[in-house]
Amino acid sequence: MTDLTLYHNPRCSKSRGALELLEARGLTPTIVRYLETPPDAATLAALLGKLGIAPRQLLRSGEDDYKALDLGNPALTDAQLIAAMAEHPKLIERPILVAGDKAVIGRPPEKVLEILP
Repeated sequence: MTDLTLYHNPRCSKSRGALELLEARGLTPTIVRYLETPPDAATLAALLGKLGIAPRQLLRSGEDDYKALDLGNPALTDAQLIAAMAEHPKLIERPILVAGDKAVIGRPPEKVLEILP
């Protein structure tokens, strides 16, 4: 079985739901509480590669930091957006399940089931 890693925020209902779905299938992912131990820029870049999305698609645009940092500005580079997420991890969409070389954002939580081996 492929190792599973869940970037998790226990205060988020979607994140809790994804974890419950995995556990109901007898799966125990490695939990990364990304607000407590934020991923660095290199880790975020690798996650984006596994997700197959651009950095802007991983941003939580409703967060106050998104507005305060003017992250909606189209002139910002991918590197600048990744740096902002590394510095302010609550900007990262959640939950993210990683299974081998694939990853998915668990919104809705059932999406995590799509990449299970």
